[in-house]
Amino acid sequence: MDTHTTSAKVLLNHATTLNLHTGNLVNRSRLKKKCPSSPSEEIQDCVRATLSEWFATIPPPTSPTDLPDTIDCSIPQATEAITPEEREELKVSVKLFICEADLSSIKDAVDKACQALAVSQLDSVIIAPPALPEEVSQTLDNLQPAWSELEGLVQSHKIATIGTSDLDKELLEQLYNWAQVKPSSNQVNLASCCVMPPDLTAFAKEFDIQLLTHNDPKELITAASFQEAVQESTQDLKVADWRLEWVLRYSIIVKSRGIIKAKGYLVHAKRSSL
Repeated sequence: MDTHTTSAKVLLNHATTLNLHTGNLVNRSRLKKKCPSSPSEEIQDCVRATLSEWFATIPPPTSPTDLPDTIDCSIPQATEAITPEEREELKVSVKLFICEADLSSIKDAVDKACQALAVSQLDSVIIAPPALPEEVSQTLDNLQPAWSELEGLVQSHKIATIGTSDLDKELLEQLYNWAQVKPSSNQVNLASCCVMPPDLTAFAKEFDIQLLTHNDPKELITAASFQEAVQESTQDLKVADWRLEWVLRYSIIVKSRGIIKAKGYLVHAKRSSL
């Protein structure tokens, strides 16, 4: 086993928190050569590649006291911060996938995205709440706590607009009527409907809600897939106690030309206390 792999294992076996930033995937040649067939495959490839690259660059810890509880894993040359001069020209859009029910993770994810991209505000955030069991339907009660967190971030100017994902007309109307900060968009999964439902389209048009499409699965990356990606980047590592808290996907779009300048993922995971 080489020194870098040993260092990686020592670090990960000690740490309790992992923050991972893939950097700009538009520029990352290793990942561009592959065309992932799904968003789940893409994020799994990204976790694996980013950890592998990062572990290959870290020196071994000199003593046990050097071991951090939090690992911040990113590839500096792959990360593009936004300069103040170009900020006006760019739109920063985010979709936040919450994997655990801890709502403090919403503010944490937004803060980390602002920090990673060197911006004070995200232009839009779409929330994807934790996946529910098959037999359980999404309700307004389920959505309200997360939406209240987002509203607070709009009021503190961390986010400009907020949106939802996979709400039918009835639930979107309930949220709209209840919310202080109204949803500006709602994403509809193309796998579940090839044509936008007419009642949803009519409601969205009346209240100026943008309907967008997406092809994300209900669970962007399963716990098993995440653990597998971590394990593959570091042979023989015991990863069963690592769990994802949230995944944030961002796109930086040049407004005048409608092209994606950058896209990437931020991932936040915790190790269960043993």
